[in-house]
Amino acid sequence: MFEQLTQLVQQFGQDAVVKNDAVPNEHNEAVMNEASNSILDGLKNMVAQGNVSDLAGLFEGNNASDASNPVVQKLTEQLSGNLGQKFGMSSDDASGVAGSLIPKVLGSLVGNAKDPNHKGFEVSDLVNAISGGNGNSGLMDAVSKYGGQLGLDQNADGKVDMSDAMAAVTKKGGLGGLFGKLFGK
Repeated sequence: MFEQLTQLVQQFGQDAVVKNDAVPNEHNEAVMNEASNSILDGLKNMVAQGNVSDLAGLFEGNNASDASNPVVQKLTEQLSGNLGQKFGMSSDDASGVAGSLIPKVLGSLVGNAKDPNHKGFEVSDLVNAISGGNGNSGLMDAVSKYGGQLGLDQNADGKVDMSDAMAAVTKKGGLGGLFGKLFGK
């Protein structure tokens, strides 16, 4: 998943970073690496802090690229602060880079995760990446806790686990449908 995220950051970073005079050329690669790390770390922190409802909202509809989305706002602020601190960018320049990069990357990332025809990107990769690969994370705890009550025990084995979640994602309209079902969004 990190590889796909990095590719998206490099794709959208051409305008936001490389062609941006506010970012010295010698920092282009480091700034894009920081963006990738900030996005993944920010999503992991949201799960660790139990902020799964905002993540559910990210996958609902087509608002992942909307700057007013709480997840987009949080990750944009985090990256902006990191760019200012690590690369000495002014707050306006750092905000400009983060504000043009984060919504595009998240919009594309979520779009790919929700698209069953997108090859090379599995929803399980996204879930594992933001849950730290830990089946006992807050995200999977929520799936396990509420999944049985919501009919997510797809294989009728009496427990809701990753295999049930992945089957539900396919049946219930993608990852947004699963989060919506779990959190009533």
